[in-house]
Amino acid sequence: MAKKVLWATVFALVAAMLQSTLLARLAIYHAVPDLVLGIIVFTAYNNGVMTGQVTGFFSGLLLDFLSAAPLGLNALIRTLMGAVAGLMKGTFFLDTLFLPMLLCGAATAFKGLLLLVLHLLFAAGVPAYTLMAPTFWVELLWNIFSAPLLFGFLNLFKSVLIGGGKR
Repeated sequence: MAKKVLWATVFALVAAMLQSTLLARLAIYHAVPDLVLGIIVFTAYNNGVMTGQVTGFFSGLLLDFLSAAPLGLNALIRTLMGAVAGLMKGTFFLDTLFLPMLLCGAATAFKGLLLLVLHLLFAAGVPAYTLMAPTFWVELLWNIFSAPLLFGFLNLFKSVLIGGGKR
């Protein structure tokens, strides 16, 4: 498990840097595809709850250090997303188009809901999406339509990201 988490976290670090530099130029309403979310969902769905939540935690912690968000916010949200995605391991056949879109869309909606709940609890300390603002919806669409490409790319590295260990 440790090797899968390490590799997924390395992929998440590269994705976070890519999101904040190159993909920022493609932003619509300041929204870019959340590639780190897709990596966590891919890893969790293929490896289960424990790998998903540990990958989510370390990836979120990296995002916390790279962003202006309160320390631990991304770690909490990504840990919960990894755990929920990991619960679905083996539930569906992972096709190349529809399921990645569904999983990443649901994870984005879950992230928006979690941020809203945390914002209601901690008001000024936690930024939240305004669910009627276009930023959330554009990010949702970015994540849905980039999911098949991201999952296809990550499948090229399944020897280091999926299975392989004792179960």
